[in-house]
Amino acid sequence: MKYKIYILFSDAFRKTYVGFSENPLERLETHNSGAVASTKKYRPWRIVFQEEIDGYKEARKRELYYKSGAGRRKIKSIFDNLGIN
Repeated sequence: MKYKIYILFSDAFRKTYVGFSENPLERLETHNSGAVASTKKYRPWRIVFQEEIDGYKEARKRELYYKSGAGRRKIKSIFDNLGIN
C-alpha cells in the first residue's frame, strides 16, 4: 500500500506539522476542521510537501525521520527551496 508523508505549514503561526496518510488531502481537511488536538490552534494549514512511500512501516520510519533533528534540517532546506522563510 502507498502512503504519503506530508508536511503542513501554518502561515499565520509559522508552524510545521509532519504526518503520513493514504489520502493527505482528506487528512488536511481533518486538520483544518479542528478535529486534531495537536494542530487545532494553528489553523489554517496547507500542504507544502508530499513524498510517496511504499508500506506502513517505511512511511512511519520516514515520518519519524522528518521529526528528528536531521529531518528538521531537511525540512528547512525544502522550505528554503520553496521560498518559505
